[in-house]
Amino acid sequence: MLPTFIIFFRETLEASLVVGIILAYLHRIGRQDRTASVWFGVGVAVALDLAVAMISYHLIHQYDGSRVQAILEGCTYVVATAMLTYMSFWMKGQSSQIRGELERKVDIALSRGSLGALVLLSAVTVGREGLETAFFTLAIALNQQGLPMLLGAFLGLLAGLGVSAWVYSLGRRAPLGLFFNVLGVLLLLFGAGLLADAVESFQSIGWLQFLTGIVWHSQALLSEESPLGDILHSLFGYAQAPTVLQLGVYVAFLAVAVIAYLGLTGTQKRPRAAEVRE
Repeated sequence: MLPTFIIFFRETLEASLVVGIILAYLHRIGRQDRTASVWFGVGVAVALDLAVAMISYHLIHQYDGSRVQAILEGCTYVVATAMLTYMSFWMKGQSSQIRGELERKVDIALSRGSLGALVLLSAVTVGREGLETAFFTLAIALNQQGLPMLLGAFLGLLAGLGVSAWVYSLGRRAPLGLFFNVLGVLLLLFGAGLLADAVESFQSIGWLQFLTGIVWHSQALLSEESPLGDILHSLFGYAQAPTVLQLGVYVAFLAVAVIAYLGLTGTQKRPRAAEVRE
């Protein structure tokens, strides 16, 4: 539940702030007549992301228990981790320039005089966040029960919309930089666990036939099937019998990614409330 809550909360907040920047700029230049195009693009992005997630999920479960399922699951874990890592670093490094870049793209779209240009801009901008959410949620869904996962996603969506509405309507200066840094580190932690799961899947089908020795056996002490074990597995990548390669990949990814993420300097300020609402 908690992983989906955090990913939906973070991505909903990011997407909402981006949409808020576009709408605020249209209002400032007197082009409120184009707001419908923005919302239409958002709707298209959400529909496409949902379709990708549902098709991928059903495709994987068509091969339940087979070698193909292990391959698809492992690839899903890798793609989800790669997308998550890329977007986390990209957003942190470019966040202070997002407002100016979006306004420039809105000007270009309006200059073309086509409704489709603005629809495409909002669809691509929001869809990028949604696609990351879809793949990460899909990876989580392969290891979690449906109801807690859906509840976490729903609550995260509501929380993200609520915080973005608060930021936009009240115009307060929230410490979004620190806020997103904390969420970014948590998501990288989830990503490390997913990458370790990918290693486990690929080793089970014989693709990675090295460093297969088991580091520890802790099933008797804490099984992954237990409530606490399931939570630790989802949040921190806990494994009851990790191989040397699993543990090595987990530690190496986490060490490199978190240190690089926290050490990223330069333009790393998030759009403040005053930049979203004018």
